Amino acid sequence: MHTAPAEPGVRVSLAELLEMRHRVREVQLFSTPSRRSPLIGLHHSKLRGRGVDFDQVRVYQAGDDVRTIDWRVTARTQEPHTKLFHEERERPIYILVEQSRRLFFGSGLIFKSVLAAQAASLIGWAALAHNDRIGGLVFGDLEHHEIKPRRSKQSLLQLLSRLVKANQALHSELSADRDTLGLALRRAREVLRPGSLVIVLCDERALSDSSEQQLTLLARHTDLLLLPVSDPLDHALPEAGLLRFADRGAQLELDTYAPDIRQAYRAQGEARSARWQRLAQKLGVPLLPLGTQAGMVEQLRDHLNAQRPRKRK
Repeated sequence: MHTAPAEPGVRVSLAELLEMRHRVREVQLFSTPSRRSPLIGLHHSKLRGRGVDFDQVRVYQAGDDVRTIDWRVTARTQEPHTKLFHEERERPIYILVEQSRRLFFGSGLIFKSVLAAQAASLIGWAALAHNDRIGGLVFGDLEHHEIKPRRSKQSLLQLLSRLVKANQALHSELSADRDTLGLALRRAREVLRPGSLVIVLCDERALSDSSEQQLTLLARHTDLLLLPVSDPLDHALPEAGLLRFADRGAQLELDTYAPDIRQAYRAQGEARSARWQRLAQKLGVPLLPLGTQAGMVEQLRDHLNAQRPRKRK
């Protein structure tokens, strides 16, 4: 299936991602001096505004000024640590966003690939407004493109341009099976500084044993925000009679009226969702699943409102 690039909901445009900057105020992703994000409690006060006074010591990185080494912490841990000063406190925010063939689908308002791109853009603009360094990794079936985190609009525009390019190149033809999420996470572990915030936007079906292991390793030194993307048809089959599928020469017929087939399909979808929930609980990180059946901004706002501490009566 090849679709015209301009078709709304099927392909994403750079203009659409640039427009996302006007919707940042609708979702409180990061804290400011006057407003606290509901995510702050889940991240040990690390999703913070500038100028918050508490201990800012981290493992020494190549290129750090040796004059800022904290000798007491270094002696205690037997590993060089350096002090971070006020102007250095903005953290790197790294957006891993999938644009693979499995996302080139949607039965709701938009394709999953468009939903992931929109969410990445909104988070990117929010991070830029929060004065954080922004970068990321756009990954697909056969290649990935990396943007080093920098505190500049240019870095975000570079990420969005790569995202649009990958999105425009998507098609429904088959490609080689690869653990694209696992490979992208492994690359993130190689390049990211401890204390970075990693936003993971991927297909809900992308979670494998390997990628779960990579996320677990990544969570040891970085903060994670997990946003798996799904479509209603990932969780339930429509009653559409006999459906025929072809995959690498193999043919499959599926009777969608058969109750046992519909139940088994639904159970698989529920198992995928439950696996993400168990992983997020184990790692102690926020899980904000997104679906194609509703607006992305509204879904994020609902998630954050659900995580906001309730006032006692």
